[in-house]
Amino acid sequence: MPDWDVYLVTQERLSGDRTTRDVVEAAIAGGVDVVQLREKDRCARERYHLGRKLRTLTREAGVTFVVNDRVDLARAVDADGVHLGDDDLPVPVAREQLGPDAVVGRSVSFVEDARRAERAGADYLGVGAVYETGSKDDIDDDEYGIGPERVGEIADAVDIPVVGIGGVTADNAGPVIEAGADGVAVITAITRADDPEAATRELGAGVADARED
Repeated sequence: MPDWDVYLVTQERLSGDRTTRDVVEAAIAGGVDVVQLREKDRCARERYHLGRKLRTLTREAGVTFVVNDRVDLARAVDADGVHLGDDDLPVPVAREQLGPDAVVGRSVSFVEDARRAERAGADYLGVGAVYETGSKDDIDDDEYGIGPERVGEIADAVDIPVVGIGGVTADNAGPVIEAGADGVAVITAITRADDPEAATRELGAGVADARED
């Protein structure tokens, strides 16, 4: 299983004048641990071609690479795994399609959903949205700004890694880790940064400092 300290979720429309490849290269140089191909506004063919390029970059760097939602795309680009939401295939089906060694993640916002995902065989959980975020438009009101406290409740309830996502920055990552998360997942904190490599390093340092505390 990968380290989880800094987990980048890609979204080129939030990356200014940079391409997703530019951002991922910078994040890898900054020490990112996991890269997730999201790009929800792109068609499957475009995501496939981008995914092939990112798979090459991440494999060469030893960085875990997962695909958001799409099990078929994860297989097609030979990703390490997939990250699933409420509307996606069930965890056991993804496992059957991708094999026993695949990394299968699940988005959750509530303790019982976390326990259910763990029982279904999820390898890790993306928990959020921790703070208010403008990068996702598909979050229900009761899943919005759940706070580090809920992250901690979920971390205490399961035995698999927990990654806090949603509005996380270098300035507010500490409480998420202190609550019990194994890492933080971000979009804009890296993609919109003036220097994505430096932003990745700063997030990693913030996670490490909070863990030591």
